[in-house]
Amino acid sequence: MSFNPPPIASELCGASRPGHFSGVMTVVAKLFNLIQPNVAVFGKKDFQQLFIIKKLINQFNFPVEVIAGETVREPGGLAMSSRNSKLSVAEKTQAVQLHLALKEVMQAVKLKPTSLTTQDIATVEKTANKSLTDKGWQVDYISMRSAITLKPALSGLGNLIVLGAATLNKTRLIDNIEFCAKPLN
Repeated sequence: MSFNPPPIASELCGASRPGHFSGVMTVVAKLFNLIQPNVAVFGKKDFQQLFIIKKLINQFNFPVEVIAGETVREPGGLAMSSRNSKLSVAEKTQAVQLHLALKEVMQAVKLKPTSLTTQDIATVEKTANKSLTDKGWQVDYISMRSAITLKPALSGLGNLIVLGAATLNKTRLIDNIEFCAKPLN
């Protein structure tokens, strides 16, 4: 049994990991069929995966309530992950830069949400990407999206999420920040 994921599965993490989300959907569907849970908890750190699992549940009418677990962070802001164990002490300190780059994107959007265009958002994303690249990262993406649809943000307003994936030396890390940008009165 395998599943055809929604189009978002070929973007963001899916762009560099073809077939990954089809595999995730297959494993989760088999697990749901075997266990038949009432509730399943998936972390927000992998927001795209959480989004796709919610689509799977809706598409196949699984009677499962999804609870989105908040991202747990280390004291410096690094999102906790089993991959962090692959980082040296120096790399752990440097790894916080991914979260800081996402925060910079969020702050830039919040600064003038009503006047941002898609071109402005692309420029902010590109600046964050360059900042990380200049510090030795290999960036997969920095992307501002609707937190509701995961489609690219068309403005700086609404429920938004900035997502990022980048490799520090040999360790690929992902992170995101959800926020709501409203016009200033």
